[in-house]
Amino acid sequence: MDPMNFLKDLSPSALSAGFVAVLVGFTSSVAIVFQAALAFGATPAMVASWMWALGLGMGLCTLVPSLWLKKPVMVAWSTPGAAVLASAGAAGSFSMHEAVGAFMVCAALITLAGWSGWFERVMNRIPLALASALLAGVLARFALQGFSAAQTATPLVLTMLASYLLAHRLWPRYAVPLTLLVAILFVAANAGFTGANITWGLAMPVWVRPQFTLAAVVSLALPLFIVTMASQNLPGVAVIVATGYGDRRNQGGDAGIPVSGVITLTGLATLVLAPFGAFALNLSAITAAICMGHQAHADPARRYTAAVVCGAFYVVIGLLGAAITGVLTAFPKELVAAIAGLALLGTIGSALTRALHDEGHREAALMTFLVTLSGVVLAGVGSAFWGVVAGALALLVQRVAQPKTVPPPT
Repeated sequence: MDPMNFLKDLSPSALSAGFVAVLVGFTSSVAIVFQAALAFGATPAMVASWMWALGLGMGLCTLVPSLWLKKPVMVAWSTPGAAVLASAGAAGSFSMHEAVGAFMVCAALITLAGWSGWFERVMNRIPLALASALLAGVLARFALQGFSAAQTATPLVLTMLASYLLAHRLWPRYAVPLTLLVAILFVAANAGFTGANITWGLAMPVWVRPQFTLAAVVSLALPLFIVTMASQNLPGVAVIVATGYGDRRNQGGDAGIPVSGVITLTGLATLVLAPFGAFALNLSAITAAICMGHQAHADPARRYTAAVVCGAFYVVIGLLGAAITGVLTAFPKELVAAIAGLALLGTIGSALTRALHDEGHREAALMTFLVTLSGVVLAGVGSAFWGVVAGALALLVQRVAQPKTVPPPT
């Protein structure tokens, strides 16, 4: 990889997209990760080790493949997985050693899913309309929080909205970074940054010996695997397909992002880093949409630079741990929610257009979109999975119910 080529491809919009992706992905769910660690009795040193392992895992699994493939490969931690762990660990039935053993079992299952290719084969059977509707539902549910943030921070959100509309009219390529800059200046002028306890210093990994028990496998590893695949990797693949980065070799186009290979990579990285606190790495959806959309770069071939920037930020977070955590969490939650919502507008619009374009898939796509948007959780599995199930059932019923055409008599 020639660094000069990367610098030539890099743009202010890509740099901003990478930072916004980190800001949104980190601050929106880091508290859940902390809860999960503490639920298993983690010491402060162990919590710092979790951030070290997750930061390096996400960063390297994002940065290296993106540079290698020149495609925006985006990897994140499993937020619903962290919620499952926090809930299961709260009962006090499992030790940190058993939890680490469960992380490693989950990592092995993720690796197997990627290496065998079965998950990608299943995803390839999902029509583009349903994948786009799934993406729109996931992003819209997240973007709605940006506008509802006006209830608690009306001046800030209205200022950001006005800035975005003006910048989008005059300098559309830089609308998001300019809006973020205005928001930071507004918050600083009004002393709106929360007090951050920043302790500078390198984070140190803490090894925890894994312990494998049947109870931990059943109660921790399997639920963690299921929600990671259904609630994270499934919408992650939908983002890749809907933004045009799917593997198009079978259609005679350029090779896209190798989904099975990336999932295998996340499983192996989790397996190596699990004793230090990496519970589950997977394809990202929300942050991927930020770095794969047009707001990252006008040229799709150069959007990989946004992913590289995001990965580099994650590595820094992993190395500096508590210090960067303190800086990022100082941002008001309304600012984070609003900038995410504005950054995702273009991708949501494009996804909805593709979802509703084909009249034959329109009803099934709408059902997928609405179920996903609802946020319903059944049997511990999130709405992304149930949205695809609802859309697939709608397509099945539609095809079965279609009257067969009778050829005219000859």
